[in-house]
Amino acid sequence: MITHIVFFRMKDTSPEGIAKTREVLLNMKGKVPQLKHIEVGVNVVSAARAYDIALVTKVETLEDLDAYQVHPVHQVVLAYMKDALREPSVAVDYISDL
Repeated sequence: MITHIVFFRMKDTSPEGIAKTREVLLNMKGKVPQLKHIEVGVNVVSAARAYDIALVTKVETLEDLDAYQVHPVHQVVLAYMKDALREPSVAVDYISDL
């Protein structure tokens, strides 16, 4: 299993802006067959090093991760995020036991 984690700093950090972005990310659930798990967390601690939103997804293989990256539903999310981000996101992909 591959765990894919992405952290985002948003332009609009209002509760409504964060809720909208969370909804856009969660909209992938059930629409991208490679995604075995999706979770979106909203930061609750304000700090200079903090990010606003964390996306955690799990796929079976690196090939599934590649397929997820180019899936049309994910492409729509990427377009939204490109406009919504204050700065580039950061990501970590690792092999997990679950």
